[in-house]
Amino acid sequence: MRRFTADYLSRTRAGMWDDSRDALADLDLAGRARILDVGAGTGELSRVLAAESSAEVVCLDADRSLLTVAREETTLPVVVGDATRLPFDDDAFDLVVCQALLVNLPSPEETLREFARVSSELVAAVEPDNASVGVDSTVDAEVRLDRRVREAYLKGVATDVALGDRLPGLFREAGLGDVRTRRYFHEKRVDPPYEGHAVEDARRKATGEGFDAHERELRSVVSDDEYDDLRREWRSMGRAVVEQMSAREYRRAEVVPFDVVVGRAEK
Repeated sequence: MRRFTADYLSRTRAGMWDDSRDALADLDLAGRARILDVGAGTGELSRVLAAESSAEVVCLDADRSLLTVAREETTLPVVVGDATRLPFDDDAFDLVVCQALLVNLPSPEETLREFARVSSELVAAVEPDNASVGVDSTVDAEVRLDRRVREAYLKGVATDVALGDRLPGLFREAGLGDVRTRRYFHEKRVDPPYEGHAVEDARRKATGEGFDAHERELRSVVSDDEYDDLRREWRSMGRAVVEQMSAREYRRAEVVPFDVVVGRAEK
C-alpha cells in the first residue's frame, strides 16, 4: 500500500468535484442512510458525500495522522482500519465507496469483495486512469518529459495505477451486479498569480526532488545512465519553469480522467 502525506492529498485533489458532480449520480447519494468512505485520507471525498447526502458518513483510513486532519476539517466520524479487513459487520452500510484507493493496492479485487460484504446495497470506486493523463505547458520540454517519465513510472510501479477499463470486470468478479460507469475529468491549472504549492512544485522540479521521489520505480525500468540523463533534463525543465514563473509567464494544465464505477451488492 502506497502512503501519501496530507499536503499531497490536498494539492492533488484541490477543486475536485467543484465544477460538476454529475459523475456521482449513480451513487444515489440523496437516497443513502449510512456511507463508508474507505481510504478517506484527509476527507476530500467525504466532504462531497456529506454535502450531497443527509446520510451518516464515516471516514476510514489506515493512516491515523490523515484521519486527524479529516476529523478536524470535516467533523465527520473517523475509524482507523484496513481496507482489506474492514472492522464492520456485514451490511453495516448502504454505500461503501473509495477514491483513488484501488490503484494503490496489490489486490483490488479482494478489497472490493470486502466492500461488498459490509454494504447492503451499493459499492462504488472513483479511480484515476493515470495512463491517460494529459499535460499542456508553456515550457515545451515539460510536456515531453512528463509523458516519458509517466510511461516509465507506470511500468515500474508495483500496482496497477491505470485500472481504467479493468474496473467493471473487477466489480463483477467481486460478485457485484448492475455495474455502471461514468467518467469525470479533473483539471488542475497553474496560472499567475501562483499559489504557494505551485511555487514549491516548481522548486522541486528544478532541484530534482520531485523526480527523485520516484527513483525506485524509474530505476527498475531504465538504465543508470538513462536515469541520470532524465534527471538532468528534468532539472533543466524545472529551471525553465522557475524562470517563466519569475516573469509571470508560466502556465500549466493537467487533466486526470477518473472512472466512477458503481455496482450493487447481490445478497
